[in-house]
Amino acid sequence: MEVKPPVPQIPIPLWRDVKDLQEWETHHQRRPATGDAMSSLFERVTEGIHAFPGGFAVTTVADGFFNWARKSSVWPVSFGLACCAIEMMATFASRFDVERLGMVPWASPRHADLMIVSGTVTIKMAPMLKRIYEQMADPKWCISMGSCANSGGPFRHGYHVVKGVDRVVPVDIYVPGCPPTPESLMFGIVKLHEKVAEYHQTGQRSAPGAPPD
Repeated sequence: MEVKPPVPQIPIPLWRDVKDLQEWETHHQRRPATGDAMSSLFERVTEGIHAFPGGFAVTTVADGFFNWARKSSVWPVSFGLACCAIEMMATFASRFDVERLGMVPWASPRHADLMIVSGTVTIKMAPMLKRIYEQMADPKWCISMGSCANSGGPFRHGYHVVKGVDRVVPVDIYVPGCPPTPESLMFGIVKLHEKVAEYHQTGQRSAPGAPPD
């Protein structure tokens, strides 16, 4: 008796039952064969691609390449304080995967150059927050995530809450919301990348915006 091998079905029947896969099928677009094989940033960074048998070589200006590398490898120190930290964790999880932007969360401040303050900063916690910030490598950056970190949030009138983390450490980017969504945090990270690129080109930090009320 001959046993016929199973015939694979693509996509599998389970595909239609999973929401994430349904969204992928709806929004997935194939990269065209020509036109966007290289990003505009890659074209600006590189001077030329020289092909030879067995491979190729890329020539570029050292400063431009290093600035691109610094902007594209910002490592945040994990500093979640309250409910906003759940949204920050979701941003680093598989659905949003902010690590594709070159960001790797580190528990050691000496290997990190970004602090994402997500949650309520109490007066008791402020000295530890400042100590961790001072241990980070220069140049270092700070994102204030959520209403509590920005201005104290609903606990603003409490005696135990800092009315904005900018009173403890300098803040570069404010992400409003209570709590802000992962998309909001990712937008703040992209804006921070622009500030990092500007700093490495000019040597001066751009002035941070006013904290939201």
